[in-house]
Amino acid sequence: MYFKQILYNIKKNRKDNGLFFATLLIAIVAFYTLLSLESQDVMRFLNALEGDAIQKLMLLVPIIYVVSLFFVFFLVYFAYAYQMENRRREFGLYLMFGMKRGRLFLMLMCETILNSILSVFVGIPLALLLTESISLTTARLVGLGIIGHQFSLSPTAILGTVGGFFLVQLAAMLILSVRFCRMDPADLLKQETEAAKKPTSGKQGIFSFLSGILLLAVAYVMGVTLLRAFGMLPTLLILIFGSLGTFRLYRGLGSFIERALTARKSQKSGLYTFTGRQIQESVVHQHSSLAVSSLLLLTALACISFGIGMGVGRTGADARACDFSLMGTKEDVTAFIQDEENQNVIGDCYPMFIGNMYYGDSTFSLDGIVDAFETLPENDLRDNIVENLRQDEEYNDLYLIPLKSFNALLASMGEEKIQLADNQVAFYSRMAADSPNYKELWDQALRAGAYVEFTLPNGNVEKFEILPGVYYNNIVADRAITLSTTLVVPDDLYATCARHTSDKTDSADETGQMAEDGRAVGSAGGNAGDVATESGESTPLAGGVSNFAQDNDASTEPDTIDNVEDPFAWNIRLKDDVVKTQGLLPAIMEMQSRLDDSALSYDSYLGGIGRNLFYTVAASYLSIYLGVLFLLIANTVLVLKYLIWQRKNHGRYLTLMMLGAKKRDLSISMGKQIRLYFLLVLGVAVLNSIFAIWSMFTSFVKLPAGTSMLTVIILACVALVCFVLVEVLYICIVQHKSRKEILALHVSERPE
Repeated sequence: MYFKQILYNIKKNRKDNGLFFATLLIAIVAFYTLLSLESQDVMRFLNALEGDAIQKLMLLVPIIYVVSLFFVFFLVYFAYAYQMENRRREFGLYLMFGMKRGRLFLMLMCETILNSILSVFVGIPLALLLTESISLTTARLVGLGIIGHQFSLSPTAILGTVGGFFLVQLAAMLILSVRFCRMDPADLLKQETEAAKKPTSGKQGIFSFLSGILLLAVAYVMGVTLLRAFGMLPTLLILIFGSLGTFRLYRGLGSFIERALTARKSQKSGLYTFTGRQIQESVVHQHSSLAVSSLLLLTALACISFGIGMGVGRTGADARACDFSLMGTKEDVTAFIQDEENQNVIGDCYPMFIGNMYYGDSTFSLDGIVDAFETLPENDLRDNIVENLRQDEEYNDLYLIPLKSFNALLASMGEEKIQLADNQVAFYSRMAADSPNYKELWDQALRAGAYVEFTLPNGNVEKFEILPGVYYNNIVADRAITLSTTLVVPDDLYATCARHTSDKTDSADETGQMAEDGRAVGSAGGNAGDVATESGESTPLAGGVSNFAQDNDASTEPDTIDNVEDPFAWNIRLKDDVVKTQGLLPAIMEMQSRLDDSALSYDSYLGGIGRNLFYTVAASYLSIYLGVLFLLIANTVLVLKYLIWQRKNHGRYLTLMMLGAKKRDLSISMGKQIRLYFLLVLGVAVLNSIFAIWSMFTSFVKLPAGTSMLTVIILACVALVCFVLVEVLYICIVQHKSRKEILALHVSERPE
């Protein structure tokens, strides 16, 4: 009989409290989604390329897991509190009929355990479905395709999910069960009323409200003006002022609602005053909960916005320039490409030359560029660029790329080639890919008429106009190379000015490091300054594969580079139809296995994918996960706090019905209360989030240059629509639940 009663209670409570069980399922899905991160397709792919970085990222997962446990505990606690509050009369009857307190406690814990088991059996399949959908979607968005997808079932994630879920369940229920089991039967049978709170005077309310607005305004101004970097002190002050301002705002909001009611009372009829008083009391008695929910929603919106911006920026900043960069002689590369199997998959092959004037006999002057920058408004970045240009000029350190190489790169990407006159050059900087402000300043300077002067070995000084526009596509597959000040020059000028160094190294990973002042020192590995050229022959390297000398523009011009040397690298790009048929990842992996069997050293586009994906996962995936978690917790807490408040005041609705109010009018009044209740929280949260996101994306979070703003805006709008739908869903849930309680009221009941 005792066990049957437990099963009956479980069935009845599950039917009456769908929101409660939905909350439990959310907790399970949240835990498993986080803990199974390592077993997803993208993470398995990253682990093969960025193993050390992934292992460091995985060290953050337990920390985020503990944080999730902390927040989910409160979510489950409030859900159980609402359920227990609805059953207080039931508990009182059990004790009145002779059930011992220990037996009541055991019954509640058994119900919790059985509910947990049932939730796990339903929640784990839902979590698996969600994680597999995320894995497939992420792989498709980043270009990995679905061919390499493997179904993943992580036993460790399941154990962690079940363990954490039972922990928060039992902890929350233990606290509440002890509390209710210790109460006297008379107290349980009597509807609990909200403890009387000392009312806030009109002057105190006005002061709290105005001081809250002032503190929030200070936080807004500090966020927009001072948050240039993620400094500890400015960030801490913004958090303090913003949080205090939100709490003070809600604390004084009740006084302004009362003033509005008093001012319009004579103009309204019906249940207007009752509806307003209900909202006023809910704000007065629950201002702390409203402030916490608003701050959680603010955090959710900021995390989701950050995740979307970083995800789109990281995956869209670098176009796929080439798939492999081979390091070797022309003979070795030709032998590899002429292999029949390789000819079927390779679409383009061309040498990439990079020269450095530091090793040459020519000099240059950047006064024309400096003069153009000095016409721009002063700021730290502009001054740093001018200082770096002066240093480049002092040390005669300037990188050059011949037009043929760069046009071959653009042609393989399907982009328009550069057309240079004899007195024109183009500007290239890899730094522009990661700094939109850097790119914008250079664009302005180039439009202002920037130029460069070269002093040739014969003593002649020639002036070259720099075309408007900054080029920043990666010139090799995955070489960690940072060229800050580089010019794309005509081939004859390259042959005249660029010289190769005799001090060659074998390092393939020498990296241009970014100094603290923002200067990037270009480092192109061992062959950075090598002058290399085709001998003028037009024979292709392989059937259907074009080489450097086959450039269409070069066919009508004599070859101007005489000394043949090995280039910095040979770029190859796979055929588009092969990529479409096999998928990008399988096609590159297949070619990579062939290169491993050869004597050639190489860099792969997968390395760049791995690095970008790592940042996408670290900065985007986890932040969106936390944002969604905060969003669900904030709304669930908001809903449950309102339903508990309504249940405690249901006697007022009985009184109104005894005075002649109809259930339809009460339902309309209830709907208005719910919408206003949510609006008070959402309005402040959205206003705060506007300034928070503005501060974030105009200061320490920068979208890389080339990021499609249209894509970012579209995804932001989609996220906003999803946010609105979530809020509407919660409002509908509360309205449906409240309407059922109103319809269940009968005038024969005596109000408490």
